[in-house]
Amino acid sequence: MEPIPLPSHIHYELLLQLLERQTMFAVTQKKHQREQVHQLIITLRKAYSQQKHLEEDCQRSQLEVEYRWSLNSLEAPPNVEKAAKTSQEPKIS
Repeated sequence: MEPIPLPSHIHYELLLQLLERQTMFAVTQKKHQREQVHQLIITLRKAYSQQKHLEEDCQRSQLEVEYRWSLNSLEAPPNVEKAAKTSQEPKIS
């Protein structure tokens, strides 16, 4: 069976860092937009959590998961692929 393609965890981390470090700073004085950014951060954290649950379910069902870095290619660059196999995905708190 083909591995199940899922976004690499780094995509969540990148988006969260952008929102928390730059976007939130830019809307500090704008209460309505700050709340919208906060809700977006919560939504991304939930999406990451749901993906982790899916990964755990796949693992229990002995289904292989393949982390995708891009839609443009089916394979990650060799150095990225090697790093992904030797270390776990980054943990998002």
